[in-house]
Amino acid sequence: MPLLQTYIVEDSPVIRENLIATLEELAPVRVVGTAEDEAGATQWLARPGRRVDLVIVDLFLKSGSGLGVLRSAQAQPRPTTLVVLSNYVSPDLRRQCLALGADQVFDKSNDLDALILYCQRLAGVRQPDGCY
Repeated sequence: MPLLQTYIVEDSPVIRENLIATLEELAPVRVVGTAEDEAGATQWLARPGRRVDLVIVDLFLKSGSGLGVLRSAQAQPRPTTLVVLSNYVSPDLRRQCLALGADQVFDKSNDLDALILYCQRLAGVRQPDGCY
């Protein structure tokens, strides 16, 4: 099974470590890097030669915002799947994230299972119902 090379932008060390452990155990994910703020994430995403299939972004960061990370990722030449994972997902924020290039928006408190399923489908893992 191919592993999704994944970059996580999350400012809470506890949430970040739990998310990494959960995704690497339950989804075909290999976390290749992390950032806790917009500047760190945008610098990493702009590095030549970086390889990443999936970027998971929180909206509220130590400094800057996930919206800035989405804007920066849009400007990169290599297409990357962008996912927002936040505790604050209002309909307006969801629309704004999608307009900035997010492929999916998930709520941290309710949608972790949906994120895992999304990662499995993105990696081409056949589901019990026979779908990908």
